[in-house]
Amino acid sequence: MARTIYYVGSSMDGYIADRRNKLDWLMQFNDGVQDSIETFLQRVGAIVMGSETYKFLLAEGPEAWVYGSTPTWVFTHHELPGIPGADITFVRGDVDIFHQSICADAGDRDVWLMGGGQLAAQYVSAGLLDELILTLVPVALGGGQPLLPVLSTTAPARLRASRAMGDLVEMHYDLTPAGS
Repeated sequence: MARTIYYVGSSMDGYIADRRNKLDWLMQFNDGVQDSIETFLQRVGAIVMGSETYKFLLAEGPEAWVYGSTPTWVFTHHELPGIPGADITFVRGDVDIFHQSICADAGDRDVWLMGGGQLAAQYVSAGLLDELILTLVPVALGGGQPLLPVLSTTAPARLRASRAMGDLVEMHYDLTPAGS
């Protein structure tokens, strides 16, 4: 069965986007990041994201959509336009309602929870997030979109691997659902 993985970069103070919902602070780092992303994308059979992440990609323009026809699920409460050539399903509701269908779309590959933090927190709360691949970026933002704004304490994650990529550190954590 597909594993659901939150693959994300975070500032040292735990934010995935700045107060303006921008990623400029992240894009200045290239040391090994592109290789890591390309390797990870080979494992991905479906993508899931929240509406803010999708709107960020829309604002970048259609050429920014580098995910081809990979099935993509967008959780939203708003009407949003599609992207020509992309396989996008817009849904509204709890993540556990759609999780099996998303995993079925992924087949024998993984589900990439692209973002954002609010959606990732819902996956954690539902016990549906299997892994966190976190790239720690040596910048403090002082505010913005939080990495994982959960509403209650989680079970400890288990560090499976880590590596330095220049000034960045990539960490792979296995998550244990609450109550396991």
